[in-house]
Amino acid sequence: MIIRAIEPSETWQIRHEVMWPDQPFEFVQLKEDDFGLHFGVFEDEKLVSIVSCFFTEEEMQFRKLATLEAYQEKGIASELLQYILNLAEEKKMKRVWCNARSNKKSFYEKFGMKDTQQTFVKAEQEFTIMEILL
Repeated sequence: MIIRAIEPSETWQIRHEVMWPDQPFEFVQLKEDDFGLHFGVFEDEKLVSIVSCFFTEEEMQFRKLATLEAYQEKGIASELLQYILNLAEEKKMKRVWCNARSNKKSFYEKFGMKDTQQTFVKAEQEFTIMEILL
């Protein structure tokens, strides 16, 4: 498993396939993508998991953490999340947060992230804001 920086456009196929297959492909292309850092996990040179990180002076938001279905349940997303949490610490961020699908809360709680109880619905999916203070 290799984790490395990737281009924003390299995230789109996995975002679409894993997170929003019922939406048009353009739905997963964010205007903000050009302002973020994007990381991918490669298995045998195949991109199998992605995440996008966006920074302010003291905070990092990560978005669109997704792993191809055939590679799920193997700890890949956990490795990628730990990688970006370490990056946030290196960059002296005070807070890391994400909009987590409500049914995935327990995954983020394993990393010490807390549910802020702020929820919303997007395209019929319920989300909750999860955070960790560093």
